Amino acid sequence: MKTLIIGVGLIGGSFALALRRHMLSDEIWGVETSPENAAEALSLGLVDRIVALDEGLPSADLIVLAVPVDAAPLLAVKILNRIGARQTVMDTGSIKEELCDVVSQHPMRSRFVATHPMWGTEYSGPSAARNDAFAGRTVVILERERTASDALALVERIYETIGMHRIYMDSGEEHDLHAAYVSHISHITSFALALTVLEKERVEQHIFDLAGGGFESTVRLAKSSADTWIPIFLKNKYNVLDVLREHIHQLQVLRKMIEADDADGLAESIRRANTIRRIIK
Repeated sequence: MKTLIIGVGLIGGSFALALRRHMLSDEIWGVETSPENAAEALSLGLVDRIVALDEGLPSADLIVLAVPVDAAPLLAVKILNRIGARQTVMDTGSIKEELCDVVSQHPMRSRFVATHPMWGTEYSGPSAARNDAFAGRTVVILERERTASDALALVERIYETIGMHRIYMDSGEEHDLHAAYVSHISHITSFALALTVLEKERVEQHIFDLAGGGFESTVRLAKSSADTWIPIFLKNKYNVLDVLREHIHQLQVLRKMIEADDADGLAESIRRANTIRRIIK
């Protein structure tokens, strides 16, 4: 199988490593708009060759979109316009509603597999790619009833082989709602916490000296790339605003309890928060 990965950064590069590690692809080609990223992807052995889209597309059996979410819909249509009946296109983005809507009426829609592997780090670029990225994680596959059986089977086999647990959702709208609740709010909260500390603690050495494990783990996501997260926040704007309103409300409730020395209220809130242990070990 020949694989063309468009965007050889954190996700695309890690996917390339997974394909190579499990011997799922005979050749892996990369498409990169950044000359620096292209050179780095080659030097790290993530891909066998860097090619132009026009060069790689006709011969690829599997085309993987690992690009920012604001670029994915138009690129998906451009690719579907030019593929053959035996080629498979898949994406790896964390926003799905617009993408699924844009390709929904395309004559080659059945060759497209919408997926979201639920993994990432605060780093970006080819050097951030990891060999162990996806094992034991969950991947969401959307609209499988609209996907050709052989295309779906190929993508399912890849994800199963690299160790991912599959779940299915019927629509991009459903996916984006839940992604806002469990992923996007975590990042925007981390950015806000980092800005709060930087604003209130002007002595950087004190942050370095006093930061404990709790602060480090909570603010880790604030190192994430603006190029990645601005499109996600804006493309999933209404879901993000909805969960952000609830988050701000919870902060205000806790603030009022602290102002009122309400130890019982704080204890009850913390105990209720502790029940997340049942879901996340």
